[in-house]
Amino acid sequence: MARTEQFVNRAVRFGRRLRRAGVNVTSGQVMDFVQSVEHIDIGNRDIFREAGRACFVTTKEEVPVFDRVFESFWRGKAEYADDPMADPGDDTQPGMDGDSELDADGGEEGDESSDESGTQKTKSRTEMIESQEVDGDGEEEEGDADDVLSFSSSEVLREKDFADLTDSEMEQTRRFMEQLEWSIGKRRSRRKVSARKGRFWDARKTMRKSLQTGGVPINISRRKLKDKPRQLVVICDVSGSMDRYSRILLQFVYAIEKGMANVESFVFGTRLTRITRLLRNRSIDSAMERVAEQVHDWSGGTRIGQSLQVFNTNWARRVLRNGAVVLVISDGWDRGDPDLLGQEMARLQRSSYRMIWLNPLLGSPRYEPLTRGMQAAIPFIDDFMPVHNLASLEALAEHLGNIDEYRPVRRQNPLDLSPPKPRVA
Repeated sequence: MARTEQFVNRAVRFGRRLRRAGVNVTSGQVMDFVQSVEHIDIGNRDIFREAGRACFVTTKEEVPVFDRVFESFWRGKAEYADDPMADPGDDTQPGMDGDSELDADGGEEGDESSDESGTQKTKSRTEMIESQEVDGDGEEEEGDADDVLSFSSSEVLREKDFADLTDSEMEQTRRFMEQLEWSIGKRRSRRKVSARKGRFWDARKTMRKSLQTGGVPINISRRKLKDKPRQLVVICDVSGSMDRYSRILLQFVYAIEKGMANVESFVFGTRLTRITRLLRNRSIDSAMERVAEQVHDWSGGTRIGQSLQVFNTNWARRVLRNGAVVLVISDGWDRGDPDLLGQEMARLQRSSYRMIWLNPLLGSPRYEPLTRGMQAAIPFIDDFMPVHNLASLEALAEHLGNIDEYRPVRRQNPLDLSPPKPRVA
């Protein structure tokens, strides 16, 4: 049983090392890895590596990362390189018997309580893994101090504000963005597709099948309305007040472009620039360079109202189709006319299915939307959400995937001067 605890400890530290390298590892995957070694020959290193790869790797991009961490972790110290179950801090490393089991506790095979004890052992292993995942600062061997901090450092990075990231943390954050699954709620199209229990009768298909039975329809074919993903339009502020967040948010826009099919992207400072084509079919580094070349008002002033006016006039009819969802990313600092901003926001809300405003300052508990720009825009925002760290991006991804078929409640009387408050997620 002591050897089982040793291997569970090492498996948890291995999972933490993978997290720090950028592989998305859960406690359930660690548990699967612990259970998998009961059914393989641990003495065969290739089989042992393939078992770990099957449990931890979910994308092809993670394969080289896993292999590198595996070689470093399981081959790093010669005294336990040949025995995965041995603990590096254990001076007395028992040998590996050919018929020894991972859960061997001295009991004889065929004992009446084997099933019950096996269940208790599985439960205890799960509790050990979960407790070590939560208490990542527990006692560890002196030589593996970096493993102790790996899980907690990932959690700190997840909650860390984008404005405070270092260059290395920025690169790791970019990899996490690429791993997020971006999807958007679907809408019902007017077109129909074949379905076993559709509400519409497919006359053509029914008659064609009836020819096989001499013109007598045996089974009536049916159709239903087709579901299609909604259009997503992203309008990002790259003015001077957003300079701390602009580059990381553009990488976020790039990740959305790669994760969804129907995305239109714009940036604005004092004027609006469409960057949809600049973000397609290129690496993120070359895409950022092209955007920096094309956007001449980067880190300049902010005229949100005028930029939205250009969008509503020149682009709204082209891109706001199929029940589009609009994301405006800005801190609300505006040098233009607030009345113009309110007017264009009202127009944009009427044209969109959902109006979502992402404000990086909203992540601060002391923030209040007191600027003239935010005060003019708030009455016409359906969802007011923060976008200042990785946790907020995960919440946004979940929100976009859960958008339903009904628009939110909006102000019906334009003369009503007491607008409803937007939902703050």
